[in-house]
Amino acid sequence: MNNLERLNTILLVDDDDASNFLHSIFINKLDMDVNINSALNGQEAIDFILGKGQEQLELPCMVMLDLRMPVMDGWQFMNAYEELVPKKLKEQITIVLVTISDNKEDKERAVNNKYIADFAQKPLSDETFKALIQKHYSLAAI
Repeated sequence: MNNLERLNTILLVDDDDASNFLHSIFINKLDMDVNINSALNGQEAIDFILGKGQEQLELPCMVMLDLRMPVMDGWQFMNAYEELVPKKLKEQITIVLVTISDNKEDKERAVNNKYIADFAQKPLSDETFKALIQKHYSLAAI
């Protein structure tokens, strides 16, 4: 648990624009003052976290990471994250693996990865986001 006073920024990482849009609606339904950004693959997400090719945006507190994506999938993202992201930044980010797959190997691999804080099954809802945020952040009330 990050025990942050507030969750400031969420990065949605999914190659499906519709999923990113729907998930941003669910997060907005929680009526939190949070910035929502999206990336269409793991490479865009790594670049976002490292601030490459953009104005320096706020570091995401939470990354909602899909597994199955082109260019760089969720597992490739996790490998790059481990190698490229400085420890200081990793300490500020909660990663939640989000997948439609019910593959037991994926869930076991996620549970055994020290950088993945949680695992969520698609489709997500506002209640799913609320539960994840309350679990990983000490927010007064959502």
